[in-house]
Amino acid sequence: MQIPESTFLVTGGASGLGRAAAEALIAAGARVVLVDINAETGVATAATLGDAALFAQADVADEAQVQAAITLAVTHFGRLDGIVNAAGIAPAAKVLGKNGPHALDLFERTLRINLLGTFNVMRLAIAAMAQNTPRESGERGVIVNTASIAAYDGQIGQPAYAASKAGIVGLTLPVARECAGLGIRCVTIAPGIMDTPLLAGLPEAARVSLGQQVPFPSRLGRPSEFGALVRHIVENELLNGETIRLDGALRMAPR
Repeated sequence: MQIPESTFLVTGGASGLGRAAAEALIAAGARVVLVDINAETGVATAATLGDAALFAQADVADEAQVQAAITLAVTHFGRLDGIVNAAGIAPAAKVLGKNGPHALDLFERTLRINLLGTFNVMRLAIAAMAQNTPRESGERGVIVNTASIAAYDGQIGQPAYAASKAGIVGLTLPVARECAGLGIRCVTIAPGIMDTPLLAGLPEAARVSLGQQVPFPSRLGRPSEFGALVRHIVENELLNGETIRLDGALRMAPR
């Protein structure tokens, strides 16, 4: 896909990996609708990114709010060419902790935002992209989802998070196969330990220690590296139906 003049919807786009993806796409000539639950940060980020960015406040698991964001993309920019699903939460809780069993509502909320939210955005975006006039190769759109290496190496205290991200990995191939006839690709990125706002509150010594666990390069991953991979996936038409680890060869220990 040629990125210039293409339009993308990026969830979690106000900060972290979502913002990095939006910045990479806009730098390559795209228009982007940032979707985030945080209106204040979203409006500020869109203003920073300029005329190529719009902001739409939405809960990714809410059908009407996501549909409104997609409609905004289509009406303002003319069409929707791709989505990047980067919204998510990462709670930590053991199956049996000091205060008893894992809270069921926390497990449900994690699945709702991370997995159901990803699927909700996908299904509505696919319906919109299916209406596109195909490009010369037959391509109508591309989906980039965000899982985590926790889908494979989930640690103690990550049952909800790991399960939600494993579900995203599991969605990748069947969606790619189903959408092949529409000319819509589906690829997932599984990041390792990334230098995002999620880790910003940690002491510097703790951040360095986490980075040293990575075989090479022995540091935290940079959001810009995630953004660069998003851009490559969009531009490389043969990438489809696969989950790509972005982790410096890290395999997480049990704890």
